[in-house]
Parts: sequence; C-alpha cells; structure tokens
Amino acid sequence: MKIARFSHNDAIRYGILDEQELVVLDGDPMFAGFETTGERVLLADVALLAPVIPRSKVVCVGKNYHDHAAEMGGVAPEEPLLFLKPNTSVIGPGDTIVRPTLSERTEHEGELAVVIGRIAKNVKAADALDYVFGYTVANDVTARDLQKKDGQWTRGKGFDTFCPLGPVIETEFERDDATIETRVNGEVRQSAPLSDMIHSVEEIIEYASAVFTLLPGDVILTGTPAGVGTFVAGDTVEVEVSGIGILRSSVRDAIPVS
Repeated sequence: MKIARFSHNDAIRYGILDEQELVVLDGDPMFAGFETTGERVLLADVALLAPVIPRSKVVCVGKNYHDHAAEMGGVAPEEPLLFLKPNTSVIGPGDTIVRPTLSERTEHEGELAVVIGRIAKNVKAADALDYVFGYTVANDVTARDLQKKDGQWTRGKGFDTFCPLGPVIETEFERDDATIETRVNGEVRQSAPLSDMIHSVEEIIEYASAVFTLLPGDVILTGTPAGVGTFVAGDTVEVEVSGIGILRSSVRDAIPVS
C-alpha cells in the first residue's frame, strides 16, 4: 500500500492512498499501525509532505551502479561506499530545492530510498527486509564543485533542501522489474532498471547496520545510475520510480546574505 504524510486543515496526518483519496490513519503507521479513523480526504485538498522525517540520519551509498562509477571517473567500490546526509536536508514532494550561493554547480541524482521500520543492528542480509517499512523516491542533490573541492562529501551533499523525498512510501514494492528515471524540464537525464544496482538493498542494510544502529524512520539512499547532471533556478526536476510515483521539485537560487 502507498502511505502518504500530508497537511490538511492545519494538521499533519497520515493516510493510505486510494486512487484520488486518502484513507486517514489514526497515527504514524510506523509506530501506531494501520488503524483508520473512518475519514477520507481528497488528494487534491491536501499538501503532501516528505513521507518520513528521519529520526537520526539519511544513509547514502555512492557509486552503486557501474555506469555511474565510470562517469565519475573511477571503478565501482567492492563494498558499499557510505556517507550521510543530515535530516535537515529533507524536503517533500513539490518543495523547492535551493541552490546555495557557495556552489556554482548543483546536480541531480535520482535514487530509490529505503525506509527503515525497526531498530536494526548487525542485521544479516537474509533477514534485512524484515527491517524495512517501505520504499520511496529520493533525489541526492549534490553541489558537485564543493564535493570535488573538499575531497569528501559532507558539505557538497548536506545543504538544506538537498534531499527531496516522496511522494509516498510503498510498503509492498516489487523491485525486480522496477525502473528509475530522472527528468529535468521533461528531458530524460537518467534511466535504468533497479536491477543494475551493484550492492542490493539487503547487502546495504547488512553493511550499514554493522557500522551504526539504524532507527525506525532512518532512510537509506541506494545510489544513482549514470546521467547525473546540472540544473539551475527555474528548472523542474522529476525522479520517478515505477510502482512508487513521481517526486517533483522546483528550483531556485538562494538569496545572498548581505
């Protein structure tokens, strides 16, 4: 089922998507289950929010597609290459990516995102999916010039608005035949089957949970295929994962601080 987090009548609520309506849930389904209130609201009458705000971290995997590793000028790592984004980088569907004044080159990286549903530490790959609440769509926005300048990725990946998530969490996602596509102003920039991932979701969870405890609500970004590229103010960036939906973001430049 597709779970949305939304704002309606000045309240933040959760619901199950049913065509053009949301079946309102009694609370956050990650902690309160799927008990409904009996209320339905029209999707057109709500503002969709980021479907989850990570409680502690966004875990990301670099160079997890061979073609992307090649376009970045290197070979794919033998083990998952981990880095973190702060949870303050998260925004929701329809929100605006703000290009910072410190960067002259911002780039899109469309990715499948995994939402953790249970405390996970030292999880084996064979058991990893037991710890997954569901899947959503992400854009690992990157200030590429700062990433290259710094020699590490924290600043270039960590600005506010640099982690759009949404539009919903799909709890019954079938990855085998799913595809990912990124578009800028309707032009296809990235397109690949998720099966092209080097390290699977299960392997990533095993590797990451051996390093740090994953908490309910934490998000794992699983890497991006080839075709990463720039966008500028006024553009519209869309990332679509078949079976989940389209994550759409507008873009503007930050206002310089005087």
